[in-house]
Amino acid sequence: MPEETPTPHVELVPKTDAEVAAWLPVAMGLYEAARQEAGDTPEAAAAGRAASEERFFPDGRLAEGQLLSTVLADGEEAGWLWLGPWGEGSEWWVWDIRVHDDFRRRGIARAALEQGERVARDHGASALGLNVFGYNDGAIALYRALGYRTTALHMMKEL
Repeated sequence: MPEETPTPHVELVPKTDAEVAAWLPVAMGLYEAARQEAGDTPEAAAAGRAASEERFFPDGRLAEGQLLSTVLADGEEAGWLWLGPWGEGSEWWVWDIRVHDDFRRRGIARAALEQGERVARDHGASALGLNVFGYNDGAIALYRALGYRTTALHMMKEL
């Protein structure tokens, strides 16, 4: 039986404006591709990307109140976590989390999300929500294990 790799030390480090600018086209490109994989037309996926960029990254900078961090695992860049308020209330949202392929299956996403919960709580959040595309079984299992529950479900049938 193979030995389990211990979970590395995980920390969240806020991205600088320059890091946000470099991250934005990469992350938004992945978001657009994920929307298409989930069933959006290329036009709808591009429109969703544009709307997100306009709302959360006016002039290419992170909107006030949003928190975007590099996820470090034992000091190495392992991914990112973006969270922030949903509207004017105390509900916060995990807008995006990504763990780079070479770092997956080591507990890094779990540790980053748990730290994100503490950050959101420290900023006055009363709840933390997220969206996950239906094809992402691994993420769905992780979110359920962390106590997230389904509050809405969108379904589609190809004709």
